[in-house]
Amino acid sequence: MKIGIMGTGEIARIMAETVSEMENTEVLAVASRTEEKAAVFAEKHNIPVYYGSYEELAADDRLDLIYIATPHSRHFEDCMLCIEKGRNVLCEKTFTANKKQAEEIFRAAEEKNVFVCEAIWTRFIPMRKTLDEIISSGAIGELVSLTANLGYPLSHLDRLVKPELAGGALLDLGVYTLNFAVMAFGKDIVDIKSACTKNENGVDMHNSIILSYADGKTALLHSCCRTACDRKGIIYGTLGRIEFHNINNCEGIDVYYNDGRHERYDTPQQISGYEYEVISSLKAISEGKTECEEMPHEETLFILELMDKLRSDWGIVYPFE
Repeated sequence: MKIGIMGTGEIARIMAETVSEMENTEVLAVASRTEEKAAVFAEKHNIPVYYGSYEELAADDRLDLIYIATPHSRHFEDCMLCIEKGRNVLCEKTFTANKKQAEEIFRAAEEKNVFVCEAIWTRFIPMRKTLDEIISSGAIGELVSLTANLGYPLSHLDRLVKPELAGGALLDLGVYTLNFAVMAFGKDIVDIKSACTKNENGVDMHNSIILSYADGKTALLHSCCRTACDRKGIIYGTLGRIEFHNINNCEGIDVYYNDGRHERYDTPQQISGYEYEVISSLKAISEGKTECEEMPHEETLFILELMDKLRSDWGIVYPFE
C-alpha cells in the first residue's frame, strides 16, 4: 500500500519513520509548499518521489492514502483538495478548525466515495481497547468521575500561538482530554463549564473544562501549551481507580482497588503508536469502507461540536471563520 505525506514538519517525520518500519506499506511521495523542503525530507527518509506543491501530490493516482500533516488552519482546504482528486485521506487531529468544515468534508467524501478519517492516534492504540475492557468488566465498580491532564511547553511554536493558524491549547492538546473523557464516559453530556487564559493574540494558552453527564458523572479536564503536565488520565469508581499513564500515548495502565489490590497492564511494543491508525485506515480502504470504526465521522463531529462551544464561550474566533 502506497502512502503520500502532505507536510514536512515534526509529525510528518514521525509518520515517515513509522511507515518505513511497517510491512507491505511504503511512503511513495511527500509534498511541501516548496520543492526544496520536499526534496530534503524525501532524501532524509528515502522517499522516492517529492513534490513542491500539494496539488501535485493530490493528483498522484498511485497513492492509496494521503496523510495530511499540515497546520489545523489548512486541514479543510487540504482535505478538500485530496477528495476532489479522489484520494483517500487520513488527516491529523484536530480534524478541522470547526464542525462546519468537517461536515462539508464528509459530504464531499461521500459524493466521491472516498475514505476520510481523523488521525487521532489515541483512538487506535491497543491500550484504548484494554481501557474499554477494564471499564466494561466492572472492575472498579460504578463510574463516578475522571480527570485528564495534558501539557507541553509549546508556546514558542507559531501554530500554537497564532489565531490565523487555528492556534491554542484546545485544538492541539485539549482534543486529547476531550477524547479521553468521551472514550471513558460516552457522549451523554448535559452541561459544560470552563475557563481559559489567552495570550496577546487572543487564543487559549491553557484551559480547564468540567463536563457533567446525565447520570451524575463528571470529568475535569486541563490542557496547557505553556508548561508540562503529568499527562495522566484517572478514572474513579466505587471500587477503585484506573490510572492511564500519558493520555497522549499510553505508557501503561494501573488499576488500584479500594481493598489494596493492584493490577498492571503494560503497553505492547510498538513502532511509534502511529502505525495503528495507518493499519486501520488501509484495512478499511481495502474493505471498501469510507471511515474507520475506531474514529467514525460522527465521533469527529461530536468532539468538534464540543470545541466549537468552548471557543464560543471564550470568545475565540479564528480570522478565516
